[in-house]
Amino acid sequence: MYRLIRFAVFLLVVVASPLAAQATERTALVGGRLIDGFGHAPIANSVILINGDTIGAVGTVKTLAVPEGYTVVSMEGMDVLPGLWESHAHLMINGHADYPHWMGTYPDRFASEIMPASAAQLLWAGVTSARDLGAPLEASVSVKRRVDAGEIPGPRLFMSGPFLQAEVDNWQKGFRWAVTSVADGRRKVARLDDAGMAIVKLIDQDKMPRPVAQAIVDEAHARGMKVVAHSHRPDEIRVGLEIGVDNFEHTGLTTAPEYPADIMAQLKERTATGRVAGGPLYWTPTVEGLWNFDRTVGNPEKLDDPCWQRGLAPDTIADIRASIENPGQLGYTRLTPLRKPTLKRKIAQLREAGVVFLVGTDSGIPMKFHCQSTWNEMDVFVRVMGFEPMEVIRAAVYWPAVMMGVESELGTISAGKKADIIAVRGDVLAYINLLQHVDFVMKGGVVYKQGGRAAEGRW
Repeated sequence: MYRLIRFAVFLLVVVASPLAAQATERTALVGGRLIDGFGHAPIANSVILINGDTIGAVGTVKTLAVPEGYTVVSMEGMDVLPGLWESHAHLMINGHADYPHWMGTYPDRFASEIMPASAAQLLWAGVTSARDLGAPLEASVSVKRRVDAGEIPGPRLFMSGPFLQAEVDNWQKGFRWAVTSVADGRRKVARLDDAGMAIVKLIDQDKMPRPVAQAIVDEAHARGMKVVAHSHRPDEIRVGLEIGVDNFEHTGLTTAPEYPADIMAQLKERTATGRVAGGPLYWTPTVEGLWNFDRTVGNPEKLDDPCWQRGLAPDTIADIRASIENPGQLGYTRLTPLRKPTLKRKIAQLREAGVVFLVGTDSGIPMKFHCQSTWNEMDVFVRVMGFEPMEVIRAAVYWPAVMMGVESELGTISAGKKADIIAVRGDVLAYINLLQHVDFVMKGGVVYKQGGRAAEGRW
């Protein structure tokens, strides 16, 4: 009982804290090596002047003097980067392995406990922007409003609300919507847009009548929304390309060794059109959980990391722990060992096809915790899949902002952009996994973490 009371007091303190105060200070981040997100050579001994929530100027200690009235924060010995994006998160789940149980037990806690905890865990890990792809609409609206208002800590949220799909099981109806006709599809997209959702998440598009799937995409694009779509089956990809989705999620195709030849031809045709087709074709492969599954089973110590417990009630924590007690015996992952050998080939095919990769992780699914997932994905991209660190950093900061149409405000550290900035002690271009210990987190000019510790009053 005492622990539950203590948790309630924690929530009260978070809601009543001075988080809502806007950033009004002038801050200078001085001395770090700047990796600005554009992909250029890093800038040594950088100076970043921040006015309120916005970057005012960027230079070096030799070219940009710090004016009077600025609070100087030393970045010496650190790499300074734009805040990370998590391009495929599920705030409504926190690693639990039994979805029907979770969805039947916790809906009344999604907005009050579960999603705020997930948001705080992402921000703690240096994620200052996140795409949340699938949750009940009312809870999504509530959490986004409170994060935007500064009432609770979390990244900038670009949300989809419920999935749109052909058929929905009873236990899924709170966070998935079945679409029955062209008119129904347009109505549901309008409802999401009116509620402030920025993304439509479309799945099983190959099982929908083609005019229905096309109407969903057309209505979303007419409203300035982005459409992401699953790529688990070959026909999901084929139909998704035909109807014009913006971004495919996951590598898909279960244990098949590679993408079929006709799909590769269609992908190359799409990437060849570029701006004519509305921009690059984006792909968020979410491979780390698959690649590292056997390592997690062999050494499940990461499942005991207390970082994923931040903001959760004791009984929620106990329930998650119990569900993953035997990580090698989960039905959810029974095919994972057979999928691992296919991942390098599929990633190589997608690179050959010219898609633009985004760093996203499916964070929240069984054993994938919000405080760990993003840096894990970046590490596998570099260490296993052969990407250059700078390329992966751009996939985690620059390209997500471009994809979401907010590159004028986010994605790089440059004058006029929002001051979403992280810093890590050491050389992330040599050791990308240093991102597992983000030392400094600033969002909108507000410091949430400094020296690896929480800034007082922000959590």
